Amino acid sequence: MENQEPESYKREYYQPVRRKQLPNSTAVLVLGIISIPTSFCYGFIGITLGIVALVLAKKDLKLHKQYPDEFDGYDNLNIGRICAIIGLSIGSLIFLLLLMYIFFAFTMLFSALPFAN
Repeated sequence: MENQEPESYKREYYQPVRRKQLPNSTAVLVLGIISIPTSFCYGFIGITLGIVALVLAKKDLKLHKQYPDEFDGYDNLNIGRICAIIGLSIGSLIFLLLLMYIFFAFTMLFSALPFAN
């Protein structure tokens, strides 16, 4: 007689289901984080990186809502999206302050000219 375990006693090893990573979650995280410090460079770079990160995040959010059980990386996507919003708002504020500074500088310059009176 052979020494075999019955079918019900066979060990089944738990193998976790491999979920795919959201395609742009790491890119959104990197762009969102970089958009914050670069928004202090006259606002241009931070605004651009923030917009690109938000567009990529929108695509991945739609993909995650369609197939929530198939993808990982939602935390990175959400953190990157929040950082992109912060970088975009800081960059926009600094850009508006720069425009106001230029406007007031030209106003003061042209008011000091002799033909302006």
